[in-house]
Amino acid sequence: MFSHIMIGARDRETMVAFYDAVLAPLDLRRVVELDDVDEAGVIWRKGDRRWPQFALRRPINGLPATWGNGVQISFAAPSREAVDHAWATAIQKGAYDEGAPGLRPKYAEDFYVGYCRDPEGNKLCFVHAQGVPS
Repeated sequence: MFSHIMIGARDRETMVAFYDAVLAPLDLRRVVELDDVDEAGVIWRKGDRRWPQFALRRPINGLPATWGNGVQISFAAPSREAVDHAWATAIQKGAYDEGAPGLRPKYAEDFYVGYCRDPEGNKLCFVHAQGVPS
């Protein structure tokens, strides 16, 4: 569906530490050392897969990074427990609660999600449901 998602970061070091911890329960690992960050930014991906990727960087245009109103980044989780773990880790690492993990049957009977905002305000969703690739 997509090749990569990139968000801007004002405080790269804080955001990298946050996403290293939060994405680990989803089996997403950072593949770029901070000393080697180039135009592509800091990248996380699953195993040996090249795509899809999640990335962050300071905006190229030099303007401050901001969150998008109505924008949500949804990460597939391999289990409900992984949703719980990713969400709890996010909250522990400074995210803001936007909806604790649980079933959201108005979307689908098995739609299990947790919502939060990262330390810079980007809305995140961790989701497990039948047919969602993880």
